[in-house]
Amino acid sequence: MMRALGRIVTALAALALAHAASAQEQLKVSVGGRGAFDNQISEVGQQQGLFKQHGLILDVRYSQGSGETLQTVIAGMADVGVSVGTLATLAAFAKGAPIQVVGSAMIGAAEFWYVPANSRIRSLKEAAGRKVAYSASGAASNLMVLGLQELHGVKFQPVATGDPAATLARVMSGQVDIGYSLPPFGIAELEQEKIRIVGRGSDFPSLAKQTVRFIIVNAAALERRPDAIRRYLQGYRDTVEWLFSDPQATAAYAGWAGVTESVARRTRDDFIAKQNALPDRISGLDTIMADAVTYKLIGAPLTAEQARTLIQLQPPIK
Repeated sequence: MMRALGRIVTALAALALAHAASAQEQLKVSVGGRGAFDNQISEVGQQQGLFKQHGLILDVRYSQGSGETLQTVIAGMADVGVSVGTLATLAAFAKGAPIQVVGSAMIGAAEFWYVPANSRIRSLKEAAGRKVAYSASGAASNLMVLGLQELHGVKFQPVATGDPAATLARVMSGQVDIGYSLPPFGIAELEQEKIRIVGRGSDFPSLAKQTVRFIIVNAAALERRPDAIRRYLQGYRDTVEWLFSDPQATAAYAGWAGVTESVARRTRDDFIAKQNALPDRISGLDTIMADAVTYKLIGAPLTAEQARTLIQLQPPIK
C-alpha cells in the first residue's frame, strides 16, 4: 500500500509539473546581438524567473544585428525584436512591413568611436576621408555617423562593419580607421589603453533625450496575443528594475556578456541610466522622423494616424 501511495504521489507531482509547464506561454524573441546592456534583459530576466512570474517562457535567439532582428520579426519568425534601429523601423513600416513598436529599448546614446592608441587621429574633426565604422544600415550607429559628419563639418567614408567585436578586429588590423563600440565592448581595451575615444554619441545634445533603439513586435502576434505581449513588457520592466537594484545584478550581467564584473559595473554606472532603459516612453519621435526624411529612408513624416498605428506602448500590469 505504501508503494502504491508513493506511485500516486509521484504521478500527481508529475501532473502538477506538466500543468505548470503548460500554463507558461512561449514568446519567440530576437535580440540584435549579445553584450549591449539592453540586450541582456530577456535572457537574464528569464534566468532570474522574472518572466516566469508573468506566465512566460522566452525562446531567445541572437541575431547578427538590429537589421537581421527587424527582418526576423517582419517574417514572423520572432514575435518580439529587441534593440532595433529607429530609422530602419520607420523605413520598414512606411513600406508596409507588419511591425509595431511596443517600447523603447534605450534612450540616449552610449555608443562611442575610437582609434588604436598609436593612431594620429585625435578627434573626429581630423577624420575627413577616413573609414568610420557603424554596425548596419538603418541602425542607431548609422544615424550617429551621419550626424557626426554634420556636427564636425567633415566627410567620412562610413563603413558597415557588423557587431562591435568584428569592428574591433577590423580597426586593430588597419582595415578601418575609426571603430564604433557599445559598452561593455571596448571598455576592457580602454582600461588597458589599447584604444582611445575620439567621439561619442552623447556629443549630440538631442540624442541625450531621444529613443535610439526600439522594442518591436510582429503586428499579427500583437493582434493574436496582446496579453502575452503586455506581460512580456512587464517582465522587461521588472528586469530593468532588478538590474539597477540587486547586488547580484552586476555578476549576472558580467556572466551573460562574458566580461569582468569591473567592466560590467562601469558599463552600467558610467553609460546607462535606469530611466533610459525602461520601455515606457518613446522620446523624440518627431526628430527621428525628420532624420529619416533627411536621409531619404522615408518620403515624408508619418501622419498622426500612422504614428498611432506604429506606436503601441503597453501599460504596466499593476
